[in-house]
Amino acid sequence: MTTITRLPHPAIEEVALTDVLFALSDPARLEIVRELADGPLSMAECGATNPALPKSTKSHLMKVLREAGIVRNEPDGRRRTVSLRRDELDAVFPGLLDSVLGATDR
Repeated sequence: MTTITRLPHPAIEEVALTDVLFALSDPARLEIVRELADGPLSMAECGATNPALPKSTKSHLMKVLREAGIVRNEPDGRRRTVSLRRDELDAVFPGLLDSVLGATDR
């Protein structure tokens, strides 16, 4: 039986605004966050809007978002579920996600 390991996530009090802003500054990572704003997705569903994205690139994008404290990536049977840490981020950085997600690219 294959066991999926739990990945480390920073405690919300350890999340730095600069790390969050850096993670959200990349268009591909921002698109993933926009997808997750509607609710959790399986890892396979995230980034589905760009099927040409290599698996290694997608893994790196997810790692940056997780290490910045923006998403949770949890085992769910034989797959992983990714969710936005919206409530936690809104408590620490009120209005940040709404501002970023509501902005349009120029």
